[in-house]
Amino acid sequence: MTESEDIADPAMQHPADDPAALADAVRRAFALDGPLAAADPHYREREGQQQLALAVADALAYREALVAEAGTGTGKTFAYLVPLLLAGRRALVSTATKSLQDQLFLRDLPRLRESLQVPVTLALLKGRASYLCLHRMDQARQTVSLADRFVLRALARIEQWAQTTTGGDLAELEGLDERSPVIPLVTSTRDNCLGTDCPRYRECHVMKARRDAMAADLVVVNHHLFFADMALRDSGVAELLPTVDAAVFDEAHQLVDVGTQFLGRALGTAQLIDLARDLLGLGQQQARGQADWQALAAACDRAARELRIAAVGPLREVHAGVKLRWADRAGGAAFLQAIDDVGAACDAAVQALAEVDEGNAELARLRARAEHAVQMARHFAEPSTPDHVRWVDLSAQQARLIEAPLDIRELLTEQRNAAPRAWVFTSATLGDDESLRWFTTAAGLEDARKLRVGSPFDYPENARLFVPQRFPKPNDPGHAEAVGRLAGRCAAALRGRTFVLTTTLRAMQVIAQALRDELAWAGGDIEVLVQGQQPKRALMQRFMTNPASVLVGSQSFWEGIDVPGDALQCVLIDKLPFPPPNDPLVEARVKRIESEGGNAFGELFVADAAISLKQGAGRLIRSETDRGLLVVCDPRMATMNYGRRLRAALPPMKLATTEQEALDWLHHLAESHG
Repeated sequence: MTESEDIADPAMQHPADDPAALADAVRRAFALDGPLAAADPHYREREGQQQLALAVADALAYREALVAEAGTGTGKTFAYLVPLLLAGRRALVSTATKSLQDQLFLRDLPRLRESLQVPVTLALLKGRASYLCLHRMDQARQTVSLADRFVLRALARIEQWAQTTTGGDLAELEGLDERSPVIPLVTSTRDNCLGTDCPRYRECHVMKARRDAMAADLVVVNHHLFFADMALRDSGVAELLPTVDAAVFDEAHQLVDVGTQFLGRALGTAQLIDLARDLLGLGQQQARGQADWQALAAACDRAARELRIAAVGPLREVHAGVKLRWADRAGGAAFLQAIDDVGAACDAAVQALAEVDEGNAELARLRARAEHAVQMARHFAEPSTPDHVRWVDLSAQQARLIEAPLDIRELLTEQRNAAPRAWVFTSATLGDDESLRWFTTAAGLEDARKLRVGSPFDYPENARLFVPQRFPKPNDPGHAEAVGRLAGRCAAALRGRTFVLTTTLRAMQVIAQALRDELAWAGGDIEVLVQGQQPKRALMQRFMTNPASVLVGSQSFWEGIDVPGDALQCVLIDKLPFPPPNDPLVEARVKRIESEGGNAFGELFVADAAISLKQGAGRLIRSETDRGLLVVCDPRMATMNYGRRLRAALPPMKLATTEQEALDWLHHLAESHG
């Protein structure tokens, strides 16, 4: 997808080549008599926003790295976009999610481009799973069962939309759930894309999006796409990055987790079973009689299932996601033998496909998949390197062998050294010290310029923090129920308008039930919404339209949720969000910190908890007029030494010292609703 105006003459000097001129242009843009104020009657000058914008302008002019933490309400999006647009240099902007991408591309950037009157071409680039694949849509009509009416209806709707769309971005389709079973049928993957051999290649939406991106002045991507492409070279970002003068990462606090996820290696039993299915189907369809496809497919399928059995070991049943230490399985002969058997079965498939795939794109692609499985099996049969960690990810459906780097230092350092360009990393939460070490250490950015800009909101006047001290500790059996009861009392006082953020899915259900019980006892008609009842978007819509409601959610509700105004005035956090100590990646990071003489509890656990706490608390106050109460249901925040550091990481809210004081504040807020 692209939006364009006349492109500036490339022979003209870039404004960013004159640092003073760019800084002056940025100041004029944000002035009260400037273009932003002229375009928005509600515009007001914000000192922090201008400070951040000038720092971004400097990074662009001098092609330097900037790490900037900007508190809620700073206006950081415009603070980096304005100098980026005025600089006249080719740029890439990466955001955390596809919805934020759409917001930048469809709303913020066109609005700013018009206000600033800059001739800049814009493009939006997502992963291939976001775009309609015309060839697979044609095939889907033949493969979908007539009995599956829901999928058939969705497919008919997509086919109708396909006649009019120019970009092919499935986000254009109103009401299409991201989890819809029709999406894998009408999108391509790296494994099944036929590339230039595809009969619909000339009309391919993925290729068009990549061509638009390569031709644009400013391209909007997302973190998943950026790192997936660095690892797989499959999305076009690897070709795009060397051509840009600036790379900006918004919501940069997610970069390390996303990066380690995509820069690693994986071998999953589900992908092996898919390979076996396609081996049988394509082999018999396109090379019948030229190999024993049934036996080859059965061997791959059997090897995959035996690998899962060996990975599960003595656990018997696995209902939810479980991470196992590699050492707990790799010491067993059965597990290592199962990996070898996967390699042998897939290698046999490779040999058979090599005899028949000449001139056949689909069989050649299948052979490449089998070769990749062989490579992964051989890799996991060998010992890991010290800067990587391995584990086994178990779910009810499959087992995945995973190897990941401990951080993204190596990749970012390599990219930064490749060519001189500006690198800007910004978020509302990047650390709890002036050096922003939580982020800069993991990203290899210790040498970058650091900037911290506080929120312009009046937290002491508009917000309260309550940490109940006479309360069950998080490891007490009654803690989750006590959280639900306290949440019920708060919601009753406020007549709804409450979020309960939990650190685990297990605690979420107990808290929700105790909350319902407390509200039933208190009377009134307050609805309890729980994550998983409906898709996230539908739950949020319900919460926004019904003020007399409480939403109970886990990790996905801690950030990226924006509820300004009085629709949300109380946020409860069940306990301090320390990372799980038995997580293999956390264990490996702890081991490394301690081997270097560091303090893992302070450098990792408390620092991680501070970041997550700031993210959760950030749901409460979203505008100058918002008011509310934050409750952290963990007495350790008041009684332990590290509690002071965690409180200091939060915005400067006034403390409510007793539950009654906290409830009085909520009653006061409720009265303002009328």
